[in-house]
Amino acid sequence: QVQLVESGGGLVQAGGSLRLSCAASGRTFSTFAMGWFRQAPGKEREFVAAISWDGTSTYEPDSVKGRFTISRDNAKNTVYLQMNSLKPEDTAIYYCAARRLTTAQAAANYDYWGQGTQVTVSS
Repeated sequence: QVQLVESGGGLVQAGGSLRLSCAASGRTFSTFAMGWFRQAPGKEREFVAAISWDGTSTYEPDSVKGRFTISRDNAKNTVYLQMNSLKPEDTAIYYCAARRLTTAQAAANYDYWGQGTQVTVSS
């Protein structure tokens, strides 16, 4: 079992940056692959980034590649999402998620979810 708590969301102007954090409880964090997803009003949950349990592999879709970077610190039980060059279309609730061992891009493959943090990008 793992509990996830996101933080770092807020209001930012287009072109700005935010860093989201996701703190995990439990002593087995390092055995979980982690992902970030987002969901805008009226839209399906969208994959944003994923990172392997050891941090050696990361994945981002083309929509955020080069702007968003996922990282993790297993000593702190925390995963991060650095978001640069933000656009109004990045506005959404951002969720972190965990699944054992291997990474995945489909939300249905994740077992544990945080409550989400709101990111709003103004034009």
